[in-house]
Amino acid sequence: MKSKTGVVLIRGGGDLATGVAARLFRCGFDVLVTEIEAPRAVRRLVSLAEAVYSKEILVEDIRGRLVKTLNEASRALDDRSIPVMVDPYAECRHALQPVALVDGRMMKASPELGMDAAPVVVGLGPGFTAGVDCHAVIETHRGHRMGRVLWRGRAEEDTAQPEAVRGFDRERVLRAPRDGKLRGLRPLGEIVYEGGLIAEVEGSSMLAAFDGVLRGLAHDGLLVVMGEKVGDLDPRMDPASCREISDKSLAVGGGVLEALLTQPNLRGLLRP
Repeated sequence: MKSKTGVVLIRGGGDLATGVAARLFRCGFDVLVTEIEAPRAVRRLVSLAEAVYSKEILVEDIRGRLVKTLNEASRALDDRSIPVMVDPYAECRHALQPVALVDGRMMKASPELGMDAAPVVVGLGPGFTAGVDCHAVIETHRGHRMGRVLWRGRAEEDTAQPEAVRGFDRERVLRAPRDGKLRGLRPLGEIVYEGGLIAEVEGSSMLAAFDGVLRGLAHDGLLVVMGEKVGDLDPRMDPASCREISDKSLAVGGGVLEALLTQPNLRGLLRP
């Protein structure tokens, strides 16, 4: 794969990683996203991971395209699209030689790749330790420090507590009622009402806990486990927001952009 600028490799194509990809791509970095064979992104309308299922996905002004080889990835970049490749262990990095690697999978555990994976390695949120397994960590917890670049230490620990929106917190998260195959029964962006049927897993129903917009739902047919987050209901009743990258994702993306632009050798690699 040839790139005039060098490529930033982003592991994961969920909504948070997509915010990072959008910030970097819009500012002139070439970006390649790697994903697993069956991505589990919930906010699929704003997740580049959806390209694994649909071949292409348009997130605002950013187009993601599924590719199988680095040559195909190069052509996608020439067409001003972001290539998305199924590569769970980021093996492509050996041939790609990325100028930076961003781990946006939100695994909340220590990564299997360390600081030697690329000249600059950035981790998003809990599980990373700057100076140990990555060069910089970006704070992902909402609050005063969200989006801050940490060159030493760790981000705040995961609280497992969803952000409260208009008085709803845990109720906003849709979780699988049992193990099995997920079957979505409402389209993303649709307004649903309290008690309305949203999805089911092997015949077990998932109902809306309040009136809201179905902002996210994992891909139809995905095998899930009981208690797994598979959906997101938003009480703000704004269907348009389902297709917009969130403020959190953009803030975290801004942190990654800052981390990369502090490296003098990377500032000269941006596309005009």
